[in-house]
Amino acid sequence: MTTAAAPPRVPEAIHRRRWAILSTLVLALLVVVLDNSILNVAMKTIASPAPTGIGASQSDLEWSINSYTLVFAGLLFTSGLLGDRFGRKRALVAGMAVFGVSSLLSALASTPGELIGYRAVMGVGGALAMPATLAIVMNVFERSEQPKAIGIWAGAVGLAIAIGPITGGLLIEHFWWGSVFLINVPIVIVAIIAMVLLVPESKDPNPGRLDPVGVLLSIIGLVALIYGIIKGGELADFTAVEAWGPVLVGVVALAAFVIFESRTAHPALDVTWFRDKVFSASVVVVGVVFFALMGVSFFGVFYIQSVRDYSALQAGLLMLPLAVAQLLFAPRARLVVDRFGVRATCSGGMALMAAGFLGYLLLGATTPIWVLIVLGLLMGTGMAHVMPPVTVAIMGSLPREKAGAGSAVNNTFRQVGGSLGVAVLGAVLSTVYRDGMSDQLAQLPTEELRAKAGESLEATLAVAGRLGEQGRALVGPADDAFIHAMHVVAGLSAGIIAVGALLAWFLLPGRVPAGGPGAPGAPGGPGGPGGPGAAAADGKQLPAQGGPDRKAAAAGA
Repeated sequence: MTTAAAPPRVPEAIHRRRWAILSTLVLALLVVVLDNSILNVAMKTIASPAPTGIGASQSDLEWSINSYTLVFAGLLFTSGLLGDRFGRKRALVAGMAVFGVSSLLSALASTPGELIGYRAVMGVGGALAMPATLAIVMNVFERSEQPKAIGIWAGAVGLAIAIGPITGGLLIEHFWWGSVFLINVPIVIVAIIAMVLLVPESKDPNPGRLDPVGVLLSIIGLVALIYGIIKGGELADFTAVEAWGPVLVGVVALAAFVIFESRTAHPALDVTWFRDKVFSASVVVVGVVFFALMGVSFFGVFYIQSVRDYSALQAGLLMLPLAVAQLLFAPRARLVVDRFGVRATCSGGMALMAAGFLGYLLLGATTPIWVLIVLGLLMGTGMAHVMPPVTVAIMGSLPREKAGAGSAVNNTFRQVGGSLGVAVLGAVLSTVYRDGMSDQLAQLPTEELRAKAGESLEATLAVAGRLGEQGRALVGPADDAFIHAMHVVAGLSAGIIAVGALLAWFLLPGRVPAGGPGAPGAPGGPGGPGGPGAAAADGKQLPAQGGPDRKAAAAGA
């Protein structure tokens, strides 16, 4: 007995332009994710007095980054819900418009306060756009092509993270500091025009009643949690009330959110999704990967620029191998999954990442720089075999009409994991570094200098420069102390990734069932979630059969 092929669910008119639509979504994704990393290389220039910069203090610089992160992470989940309810194309276009206008305003900011405020508005735009990109991918591609499309989507995320410092370095070398924001504007304009012309509208056809209590609890919980994490990282002390107080508020609010959502008749988030061990394990793996990766990106830049004396542009180029590996292998990860299964692919990818982290233990002040390039390729290859399969697992376990909420959950765990990584691993780095420098710093003439020089490697080198001949004696020990701290953090990251690999091995599925996507009872198949009768890419219901009915659906699209 032969099993009939699953009927197509995407109208032909949309199916024909699916790759052009993906290119448009990747353009939006690049500009949003790139902005998270492009600002780092402009920090020193922004801190300079006018007219070179705007005289931003260290606290101003930190909050020019953190204001974006705080708003972006806090609104991701809510934005995904809004896209499902009112239309993902609307959310995407609105998000890009807000992002473009606030980028222009950020470029023209004349005070640190203005820059911080405009960056927060950019976070609103990014939060609206980011979940919509992945949700639209799920609605314009058939199940059989979704792994390849998501692989390209994931590769674009990795590429944007790496090219940010390169782009920023080039702009700062040739233009003024505001150019790192102004470059977003023409890209956003092109992206919006392409979205209006190409991207179809999609939404949940039966969104149910609004859940304002759940939405409010989610925003309070995420904003408070991220704020506490950021504050703990700034202070390098999570026992300070300024850090654990907001974290406690966030945890309580999120716990109340879960309890409320499990009892209300119309929840913003169906918490029963987390009873599925594949869904739960996948979102945890996403968080673990970005926890370790963002922590290493944090200390890697300082190692390249401060210890090895490479320029900002050269530092960005040295981070490129990680992105190139993701760009090459992420779209092909589905082939490895087809042969070895999700469990083996993700666990193997995380094992490669762990090996890359352990490789940082080989780096010293004079290690050949090609070692760092090899480590970047190794880690990028590992990540390319983790993110696409777990993203497919997350999105494929949900009905198509809930793609926006699923994308928001995926991105929220990624953002929270990354923020935790920078804060926690950054705090460990600072603590170990300060302990390693305690004897040398004790010889400085004043308590103020000792406290200032102990903040970071950059702070020590700044104090050493002011002290002249006496300060030169600090440079060698400072490099050694930082390298030791980097080794400690890399070892910790390797251990965290190893735990994630074990979770992936024991909780993720092996091979895809024989029927595969579209099989009876499988997601997207007859009788399965997202199958015939699910929301189409135009927000309507698709017919249950293929053939001529598909042509009729296409004609009406």
